[in-house]
Amino acid sequence: MDKDNLTDNGPDRASILIVDDDPANVESLTRVLEHEGYRVRGASSGAEALEKLRAAPADVVIVDLMMPGMSGLELMKACRHISPDSLVIMITAYGAVDIAVKAMKEGAHDFITKPVKRMTVVKAVRQALEKRELVIENRELRARLVSDSKQPIVGASEAIRKMMATIAQAAPARATVLLIGESGSGKELAARALHAMSARPEGPFVAINCGALPEGILEAELFGYEKGAFTGAISRREGLFERASGGTLFLDEVGELSPNVQVRLLRALQEGEITRLGGREPIQVDVRVIAATHRDLAADVRSGRFREDLFYRLNVIQIRTPPLRERGEDIPLLVDHFIIRHCARNQRPRKGIDQDAMAALQRYSWPGNVRELENTIERAVVLGVSPNITLADLPENIASAPVTTDGYLRIKPGTPLAEVERMLIHETLRLTQGDKSLAAHLLGITSRTIYRKLESEREPPEGE
Repeated sequence: MDKDNLTDNGPDRASILIVDDDPANVESLTRVLEHEGYRVRGASSGAEALEKLRAAPADVVIVDLMMPGMSGLELMKACRHISPDSLVIMITAYGAVDIAVKAMKEGAHDFITKPVKRMTVVKAVRQALEKRELVIENRELRARLVSDSKQPIVGASEAIRKMMATIAQAAPARATVLLIGESGSGKELAARALHAMSARPEGPFVAINCGALPEGILEAELFGYEKGAFTGAISRREGLFERASGGTLFLDEVGELSPNVQVRLLRALQEGEITRLGGREPIQVDVRVIAATHRDLAADVRSGRFREDLFYRLNVIQIRTPPLRERGEDIPLLVDHFIIRHCARNQRPRKGIDQDAMAALQRYSWPGNVRELENTIERAVVLGVSPNITLADLPENIASAPVTTDGYLRIKPGTPLAEVERMLIHETLRLTQGDKSLAAHLLGITSRTIYRKLESEREPPEGE
């Protein structure tokens, strides 16, 4: 029988490569799988299998674990370089199941034991092909999401689905939206989604970080100025309110506004008009305003730091962007998304990620949220030398993130007390799904203490 037959019944059938140093096993499996309609090739060694994969990748590779020369494990690792989308099924003797389990931890899709039963191998191949199809569909979907501004947010967790449902409801309206959430949690992405799903998606989306500019410069940027309004104003200039006309103005870190700018912003929201610095005539503006902050604006209102009337103008619709620790199930999706993005941006071959590294990423509490995760993945893509991201490619604080088992936090002796405190607060918040009041009650501290501890961890505001 021709083990390299690739033409019968058309080229669109799934392709299988069987690798075993026993020709009888190759012959037997080939008959079974060709009867199921697959295109089947055979190889008697790891070296021959690699040659055939270079010539034409396979959808599924069935490998005997114990072979002379290159072992099944070694072939699987080499497979990742040559045919990264191939799924590997290991065949092993009954007594070597522990080795097969190790192979699965290192990336094998499944294993079957000898003597191989017909329905067992057929079922394993079908499941592998189903998984491969889902992986490819998800990758294509993520690629579309990157280029589709109407859905730029990666995630499938309940927290993200709830947020996106609220965005979809709020987007068509003209009402002002206030996005609240920790730094790095994706508030600008949420603002862009609101704009893309709005009734004016073709209009401009203009963003400014209110905490990044001094008061005088920020005021001029927002409202514009007339010639001679101040030293250096040699000509008239439109402000961002005018530039955003017919679209959306995104005011990031709005909680950092000075009292004077708060007054001018309030008038713009109330009257739908602005006056340039040095100008006298009001200018009508047609702008949908979306604001964002990592601060507790209600507390700032109570302390007199933020105007109450402006808060109510901004807080018509409030949407919370969940921190990453509340959407841990999204981490694998985000990791794959960032690997694709940064391998392309940095001209690196597509990488995978091993299970230990992924487990560490899922254990870590992510005080910097999605921004911190993206920076971590980009660093690993640029500096990592292996085809997969490993623990060695991660920063020490992430690689050594404590393991949580049965509700207990395992902490390495010698960990600084400040770090132990940080870990305990974040793990408690994870268990309470971000409920700071409940977490404070469990820890025997005040909510204000938790807010203060979290605030001290955050990076200086930069655009989300």
